[in-house]
Amino acid sequence: MISVRLRLLILALLPLVVLLPLLLWLAVSRWAANYDNLLIANVESDLRIAEQYLDQILTTTGGSVAALARSTRFRDATSRSEDQMQSFLDTERKALGLDFLYFLPMSEADEAARDWPVIAAATRGDSATEIDIFSSTDLFAIDPTLEDRARLPLIETEAAVPTDRMIEDRGMVVHTATDVPAPGRAGVLVGGILLNRNLDFIDTINALVYQAESGAKADRQGTATLFLEDVRVSTNVRLFEGERALGTRVSAVVRNRVLGEGRTWLDRAFVVNDWYISGYLPLTDSFGTRVGMLYVGFLEAPFVAAKRSAYILVFTAFGGILLLTIPLFLRMAGGIFSPLERMNDTIKQVENGQLDARIGAVDNRDEIGQVAAHLDELLDQVQARDRALRSWADELNTRVEDRTSELRQANAKLESTYQQLVMSEKLASIGEITAGVAHEINNPVAVIQGNLDVIRETLGEAATPLMTELNLIDRQIGRINAIVGKLLQFARPSEFNAFSEHVDVATVLDDCLVLVDHVITRAEVTVTTDRAPETPAVQINPGELQQVIINLVVNAVQAMNSAGELSISVHPAERDGQTGTALVVADTGPGIARERLNTVFDPFYTTKPGEGTGLGLSVSQTLIRQAGGIITVRNRAEGGAEFTVWLPENSDQLSAA
Repeated sequence: MISVRLRLLILALLPLVVLLPLLLWLAVSRWAANYDNLLIANVESDLRIAEQYLDQILTTTGGSVAALARSTRFRDATSRSEDQMQSFLDTERKALGLDFLYFLPMSEADEAARDWPVIAAATRGDSATEIDIFSSTDLFAIDPTLEDRARLPLIETEAAVPTDRMIEDRGMVVHTATDVPAPGRAGVLVGGILLNRNLDFIDTINALVYQAESGAKADRQGTATLFLEDVRVSTNVRLFEGERALGTRVSAVVRNRVLGEGRTWLDRAFVVNDWYISGYLPLTDSFGTRVGMLYVGFLEAPFVAAKRSAYILVFTAFGGILLLTIPLFLRMAGGIFSPLERMNDTIKQVENGQLDARIGAVDNRDEIGQVAAHLDELLDQVQARDRALRSWADELNTRVEDRTSELRQANAKLESTYQQLVMSEKLASIGEITAGVAHEINNPVAVIQGNLDVIRETLGEAATPLMTELNLIDRQIGRINAIVGKLLQFARPSEFNAFSEHVDVATVLDDCLVLVDHVITRAEVTVTTDRAPETPAVQINPGELQQVIINLVVNAVQAMNSAGELSISVHPAERDGQTGTALVVADTGPGIARERLNTVFDPFYTTKPGEGTGLGLSVSQTLIRQAGGIITVRNRAEGGAEFTVWLPENSDQLSAA
C-alpha cells in the first residue's frame, strides 16, 4: 500500500520527475535525429565524391583511347606489320594503365557491335565508355590472366540472398571504344580496365573520401567497395586478420533496394561484421541494366558511443538534481506526515478489532487536526453500530436458515416437475405413434384380412390358380402385423421386454427402421446403413434404446425437410480406454448453428416452436447416460449434423470372455 508520505512526494515531484525527463528526452531525441541526419548527409557527400571519381575514370579512359586513335604515332603504327602493331598497342596499354587494348578492323568491329553497344557506337563514328560485365570466356579470349584475376570464391555471408553459386568468375570492366579514321585501315580501337581485385582503384576512392579529411571528420573509419551485382569484387573492407572481404556479399535488403528498385541506399547497414553508416549507388552497364553497386561508408560505433555518452550525461545530471530535491522536500513536509501517521496507526488498531482505539488530541489546528477530531467521532459511531450489527447478524442467520429450507423444498418440486415433463414427452411420443398405427394400419389390415378370407371361402377350389397371390397377401398382412407388434413393443417395453444385459445395437436399429419407415418414405429420404461384422453387446433396456434411436432418426428426417440422405452406421469404438459400440446418425440437412451445439441437449430446447416440448434430446441423453454411455453431436465438414451414441460393452460379457 502506498503511504501518504509517498503520495505527497509523488504529487510534489511529479512535474520534476515526469515532465522534465520528457522534455529532456524530446530534446535529446531531436538532437540525436539531427545528428543521424548529419551522418547520412556526410555519407551522401562521400558517395558523390566516389561517384565523381568513377565518372572521372570513365572519362579519362575514354578520352585517352580516343586521343591515341587520332594520334600520328597510331596512324604510323597502322602501316606496320601485325607484330609491330601489337607491340605498339602493348606499350600504349601499359602507358595508359589499361588491362587490355586491341584494334578491330571494320569487318570484325561490325560483328562485335552486335554484342557490345560501346563498339556499336564506335562503328558509327562516335566514342563510348561504359561499365560492362564480361564473362569468363570473354576475359580468357582477351587475356587468360584477366580470367584468373576476375575469379573470386564466394564466401557465405549472413543476411545475403541464398545462392548455389560457389565462384564469381565474371569481370566488371571499364569498357571503351572509339573509331579509327586512319586511311586504308579503318576500324575500332577497344580498351578497358578490369575492376575485379583492382585495389588501386578502390583504395584511391577511400583516400579521396576519408584519408584527406581534417578536423572532426578525421576520426571516421571509412571503407569503399565495388560490387558486381551483390558480390564484393574490389574492397578495402576487412575480414579477420586484415584480409580483404573479397567474395562476400551484400545483405538481401540492400540488394533489393539498390539493384531491384534502382534506388540509392543512404542508411545504416550491416557490412560483413559490423554496422556502418552506408551509401550504395546502383551502377548500370551499356545495355542500361543494373549490374553492380558503388559503396562508401564509415563505422557507426564511434558515433553511437558519442550519442550514448550524451544521453548518460544529461540524465545523470537530472538524477543528481532529483536526489538533492527529495530529502529537502521530506524534511519540510515532516510536520504534515506525523498526524497522518497517527491516524493510520489508529485505523490499523480498529481493523485488528480494538474498537476503543482513538487518535487523541493533535497539536495542529489546521485541516489535518480537524480531520483527526472528526475521525475520533466517527470511531465512536462505528463502535456503537458494531454492537447493533452483531445483534442484527443473529437475526439474519435465523432468516437465512429459513430461506434455505424453503429453497430446498422448491428445488425438490422443480426436480419432480422435470421428471414429470420427461415422462410426458415419452408418453406423448408413444401416444402419437400408437394412435397413428391404430388408425392407419390396424383397421385397413382387418378389412383386408376379412375380405381375403371371404374370397377363399367363396371361391373354394376355384381359388387354386390364385393361391400364390393370396399367400403373398397373407405374408404382407403378417409383415404389417409384425410392424404393429414392434410398435407396441416400443410403446409398452415393460410388457414385452425385461431388462437385458445383452443388447445388440444393430438388431434394435433394424426394428426401429421398420417403425419409422413411413416417416422416411413420406419425406423421400434415402437411408444408407453400415454395420460392422461384429460389435460388442451393450447393457441397456431395448425399449429405451429404441426410443433414443427413433428420436434421432425422426429429428434427422425433419431437419432435411425433404429429399436427403440419412447415413446410419454401427461399429465398435473405444472411449476413455473402455471398449463399446457406437451408433452414428448423420444427415445432409443445414446442420446446427455453432452457438447452439452446446445447448441441443438442454431441456426445452427445440427448433420447432409450437410443435414439440424440446425434451426429446434431453430425455435421450438421460437414458443413455443411465446406461453408462453418452450422446455427442457435431457439424460435418460436408454439411449436415452427426449424432453419435456410444454405449460401453456389456460387463458380463467381458467377465465371460
